[in-house]
Amino acid sequence: MIDFGELITAMVTPFDKDYNLVLDCCTKLINHLIDQASDGILLSGSTGESATLDDDERIKLYEFVKDNFGSKIKIIAGTGSNDTRHSVELSKEAERIGVDGLLLVAPYYNKPSQLGMFKHFEAIAGEVKIPILLYNVPSRTSSNISSRICVELSKIDNICGIKEASGNMRQIAEIIRDTDKDFLVYSGNDGDTLPILSLGGYGAISVASHIVGKEVKEMIADFKAGDFKKAAEMHRSLVDIFYGIFIDTNPVPIKEALNLKGINVGPCRLPLCSMDDKKLQSFKEILKRYKVID
Repeated sequence: MIDFGELITAMVTPFDKDYNLVLDCCTKLINHLIDQASDGILLSGSTGESATLDDDERIKLYEFVKDNFGSKIKIIAGTGSNDTRHSVELSKEAERIGVDGLLLVAPYYNKPSQLGMFKHFEAIAGEVKIPILLYNVPSRTSSNISSRICVELSKIDNICGIKEASGNMRQIAEIIRDTDKDFLVYSGNDGDTLPILSLGGYGAISVASHIVGKEVKEMIADFKAGDFKKAAEMHRSLVDIFYGIFIDTNPVPIKEALNLKGINVGPCRLPLCSMDDKKLQSFKEILKRYKVID
């Protein structure tokens, strides 16, 4: 079985005050994520503001992280888009650099049929050899990878799992039921991690793990060790963080949390912008309650 680990952080992308990519800031951030018990990191996903990164920036990011952390943590590159040819090209570049795997988001805006969705992923998988995770997030893409199509895609050798952020527990249960045991189903919403584990899911691709990674890792470990009561207690204790980090559009709040914590990751690029004062004060109270900041 391909193993990226049970806890992968969907990492933010650091920018300076002028919104330029700052690779040097990745060092402190990734060391922090390793300390927070992340097994892997996802680069240029939704939380990494992939929509505003050009290909040159993505490639520089992959190369920097691979060169400096390739022996310390699993590296997954977000190379999906709504243009199959573009995704193929970017995926081949990421494979050349030596990342451990790819994350391919469902095509957005185009709204393909389920057959078109299948052909999109099939075409990309046929051009690379490294493992692929699908990414289903209908709230952002306006398209859903159905359980039936996910099961069919799982039969392609290098498609090894899915990040499921649909929140549709019936669909997720069907995927886990109908795919092979080595097909990895990751929770794509922090608040869904424990429910998905209870259905047979493998782990989480998390945003909250930027600041409570050890706790999320402990929750996963307790559940898998059979201590369901302790895992449920941890989940309940983290609920305000799980949902608080989405008090505004992701990754605005989690970047704010890291900056407040002294891990400089800069602002989000437009069209995302800083929270208003009321939201910021509410968010700070949550962070103080969890001792993320003083």
